[in-house]
Amino acid sequence: MHKAIELREIRVFLTMAEELHFGRTADRLGLTQSRVSQSLRALERKLGEELVHRTSRRVALTASGERFRAEASPVFARLTEVIERAATRQLEGTVRIGFMFPNTGGAQLVQAIDAFEAAHPDCDVQVTATPPDDPGRPLRLGEIDLLATPVLRDPTGAIVAATLGTEPRVLAVAVNHPLARHTQVTLEDVGDYKVAALNILPDDRQEAWVPFHTPSGRPIERHPHRPDSPDELAMLVARGKVVHPTVPSTAPHFGPPNIVLVPIADLPPIRVALVARPLPWAPRVREFIRVTRSVVGDRAA
Repeated sequence: MHKAIELREIRVFLTMAEELHFGRTADRLGLTQSRVSQSLRALERKLGEELVHRTSRRVALTASGERFRAEASPVFARLTEVIERAATRQLEGTVRIGFMFPNTGGAQLVQAIDAFEAAHPDCDVQVTATPPDDPGRPLRLGEIDLLATPVLRDPTGAIVAATLGTEPRVLAVAVNHPLARHTQVTLEDVGDYKVAALNILPDDRQEAWVPFHTPSGRPIERHPHRPDSPDELAMLVARGKVVHPTVPSTAPHFGPPNIVLVPIADLPPIRVALVARPLPWAPRVREFIRVTRSVVGDRAA
């Protein structure tokens, strides 16, 4: 029976081993949850052992599942790479990447683009800015293949295809603001001033970008107006109406001469990633993601 095992069954199992959740596994692979369950049962039947323990509340690997994952994962990754290399030797066409801010992805993204175009001379990479009022719209509409963006948490309806790196948190303040001459600030300092919430961020993401309370429990007051774009927000900062936690790649909006960026000591860095629509990906997009992961190395998703 083991000779009848299919690659897709192993892919489903290894994805499940990462997610430990039928819904997230199905979303990542572009399958239904019932199809995921069928593939897992088929693999278990062919191997003659239970790999996944299922209950109404959680999914966990059995001892056999842990062992199979440890042995199969590196072999499957290598086999997948060999297959993808064979399938992408004659790639052509354009990979379209959008970016939320001009510097998003930094040197890692530039290196990935150069490496991809060098390996595939019949392909090119087109990089464009996304609309400031809704950066994710071109990806949802299929107008771009990948979006380079800071990621607060896993996006809804999309996949983090590769992690490019992280960005430290900084506070944008007016050049004549009391905090402008500090070498670093804390959230307690931020709590002394108003902040602005961008309309482009859903309400359930606002807390991750700008916390609602300081560590001591004081509320961080929001400005009554929610800007529709980074440039509109930058004007509020430059006029001293608000301060704004952000990341260095937003410097084209929040840079000198009117605004300075001060490091925030007690906010964790934000992951910067290439986000894609759910599978299946076009071969050239899949290859670009593979090249990016190879260039970025240990920081890759």
